[in-house]
Amino acid sequence: MQFDSLTRLIKDANALPKKGPVAVVLVEDDVEVATTLRHHMQAGFKHVIAMMPAEFELPADLHDTVIRVDYMMASDTATQDAINPLIAALPAGTWMYYCYNAEYLFHPFCETRTVGEMLAFHTEERRDAMLTYVVDLYSDDLWAHPNAVALDRAHLDRSGYYALARQDADGHAKERQLDFFGGLRWRYEEHVPTVRRKIDRIALFKTKPGLKLRADHTFSDEEYNTYACQWHHNLTAAICSFRTAKALKLNPGSTFDIETFKWHNSAPFEWHSRQLLDLGLMEPGQWF
Repeated sequence: MQFDSLTRLIKDANALPKKGPVAVVLVEDDVEVATTLRHHMQAGFKHVIAMMPAEFELPADLHDTVIRVDYMMASDTATQDAINPLIAALPAGTWMYYCYNAEYLFHPFCETRTVGEMLAFHTEERRDAMLTYVVDLYSDDLWAHPNAVALDRAHLDRSGYYALARQDADGHAKERQLDFFGGLRWRYEEHVPTVRRKIDRIALFKTKPGLKLRADHTFSDEEYNTYACQWHHNLTAAICSFRTAKALKLNPGSTFDIETFKWHNSAPFEWHSRQLLDLGLMEPGQWF
């Protein structure tokens, strides 16, 4: 299905998803669009919505399985302008997820368990949102891959991740909220604006009336922004992403300063949840 605007999709009662989980892929350029869509379909999302420029082509096998919406990601508020109307339009209580192209969701035991099974357990723990860490991926050979994207040569950082207390307007630490840092945004922070250095994103959440996504990837409901409930650790997931590496290499202000992203703590990405669990980049909580 294809729609020439988000408004058209929202007004089409037959096309708008009635049951989740729903994945929304925000397409910024033409890099790895099809692999991103297929990855999330295989993860178990009932519906995948591709918000993408009209001039981009989709492979024929995705025409009937992806809901395509013509959309431009050029404005600073493009993410909120796409996600917030969908939050309002989808039935309350629908699990929703969003990411960008060349980003791939991994959750604990995703090789044998679907995202729907994970979210069913998360719901039983009375959680309405899930913290995800954006883990930077990058090619180990920028001469062969000038945009830093290569699925078969992907690497990640094994260490260098940390968290700081998230403060409110009065300078007090917010309960069960942390700002997480690491990866390329930490190693090349001189090229990354301060407001964009965090790697945490509340990418999985339940829709409800009045809920709003904010520019910093947090929500208007502060409980959605917590990493765990009050009683024990909860599940978290990881979004393995070429987005930062791509931006650093395509940005004229940083590309000539970077000959390689590899360092002594780089490791080949194994495309398996076990590696991410072993590195502490996601948490299984009480789910075994």
